[in-house]
Amino acid sequence: MRSVYRILIALFVGAAQLGLAYAEQPATLKIGAAAPDFNLLGVDGKRYTLKSFAGADILAIVFTCNHCPTAQAYEDRLKAMTADYKAKKVAIVAISSNDPKAIRLDELGYTDLGDTYAEMKLRSKDMAYNFPYLYDGDDQKIANAYGPVATPHIFIFDKARKLQYHGRIDDVEKPTGTPKNIDARNAIEAMVAGKPVPAPTTKTFGCSMKWISKEHGVQDEQAGWAKEAVALETIDEAGIKELIQNKSDKLRLINVWATWCGPCVTEFPDFMTMHHMYRGRDFEFISISADSPDKKAKVLKFLQGKFASNKNYIFNVEDKYKLIEAVDPKWQGALPYTILVEPGGKIVYSAQGPINPAKMKKIVVENKYVGRYY
Repeated sequence: MRSVYRILIALFVGAAQLGLAYAEQPATLKIGAAAPDFNLLGVDGKRYTLKSFAGADILAIVFTCNHCPTAQAYEDRLKAMTADYKAKKVAIVAISSNDPKAIRLDELGYTDLGDTYAEMKLRSKDMAYNFPYLYDGDDQKIANAYGPVATPHIFIFDKARKLQYHGRIDDVEKPTGTPKNIDARNAIEAMVAGKPVPAPTTKTFGCSMKWISKEHGVQDEQAGWAKEAVALETIDEAGIKELIQNKSDKLRLINVWATWCGPCVTEFPDFMTMHHMYRGRDFEFISISADSPDKKAKVLKFLQGKFASNKNYIFNVEDKYKLIEAVDPKWQGALPYTILVEPGGKIVYSAQGPINPAKMKKIVVENKYVGRYY
């Protein structure tokens, strides 16, 4: 009886493992297969199904997303393809199937936006998409039916909605450069001409799909932050001036704050988000506390509670006007105060008062020392 019980448990565990593997990477649709139908919400508030594109002789479905640098690199080419082939009855639709809750902050180092539906609307507007952009991230039902392996991954169907091509768009994964192999366009041209697609499948390079089964990675990341050392050093006028000179090779975001400053405390988590997003790039966040030197223990406790493993300083004298002049003579003295300094000491952004986090992330990622692409 015990042996039967062990066998049943083994079978159950094996089945669960197979299920997990499927959830992480389902089989990719085969050439000749019928397009699975969908009913998805677009960024324009409308719902789309296969019938929404009934007037198209060719339908290209691109699995993509906001955050992936490779996906961002192809945005303009997708817009160009949409415009170039519209008169030939070719429709292009983009689908984001990433689970927003499965994306770690350190996976957002090349973007200012995650993959939520709300952020999809922002990206579509920012880039003036001329194609529908649909959301599949809640249950990933459509991604499981098509089986994309990376973003972007394009699937091209004929009039009967039979798959004729899937794989890469072309072989240049940057926003500039001339591809040697324009595979998706070649497939469309062949289909428009009524000819067989020359290369029905290709491999595709890009970010892995963020399946629901990866949500634990976010919790793992946050648990890791709690293990990182948090330190607070004193700094004088000369030290601050050296920070502003920025002799490093990194874009440096500096925030002057205090524990008694309500807006400072409220916005500090936004800086931690940016720290965890961009610290793997040529970027660093530095905080300078304007608290009195005898409040060092209080400041450190606050920083520890925010997992602030970045560089943190507290000004070592009571005279705050010396702090103001050392940071930026243009600063009028109100907290918080934030500046963005390029290598060499050029201040490219300064703001007295709370920042706009969305705007700040966009400024950082679009700076030449960071950038959206590999």
